[in-house]
Amino acid sequence: MKDLFIASANAHKIEEFKHMLEPLGYQIRSINDLPEVIDIEETGVTFEENAIIKAQTITDKFNIPCISDDSGLEIDALNKEPGVQSARYLGHDTSYDIKNNTLLERMKNESNRACRFVCAIALSVPGKEPVVFRDTIEGTVATSIEGNKGFGYDPIVYYEPFKTTLANVSEEKKNSVSHRGKALQKLLEYLNETPI
Repeated sequence: MKDLFIASANAHKIEEFKHMLEPLGYQIRSINDLPEVIDIEETGVTFEENAIIKAQTITDKFNIPCISDDSGLEIDALNKEPGVQSARYLGHDTSYDIKNNTLLERMKNESNRACRFVCAIALSVPGKEPVVFRDTIEGTVATSIEGNKGFGYDPIVYYEPFKTTLANVSEEKKNSVSHRGKALQKLLEYLNETPI
């Protein structure tokens, strides 16, 4: 098996990548497996830029292949906020309950409720230019918090095909249409054709 590092310490995300990539012959490792702690500042203005920054930094420093993703919520009426700041919106330590209620309050008089979750996954391999795989899931901002499954902004994103928010469906059902799942599928197709 070939080692492939994930620029994350998020156990849920690492398991998701393992589930998809280990059948292709990749041993998935996290940043916790690196010989030293590395702090990467996300200075990009797009999800793609942030994903590349994280993956490329680890590839350059340790000469290893690395995958990184950056994702978040874009709300059209709020000029695509919270966008690349989704995790840091209102401060990194602010609960998603507060973040979600703040966004609902800001949206209460808006007729354009279009929003989307975006995911960009970057693959960085020594000696090659990074490759990015991007996808979205389109929805609308709900009028209230609904559901207790999922995480983050799921309780305020209404998904028309499911007739409910993403926090009201099973993780398996959500993952079948999710932005990360679709971007990860594009990465899998690439790795099937172009192994590292």
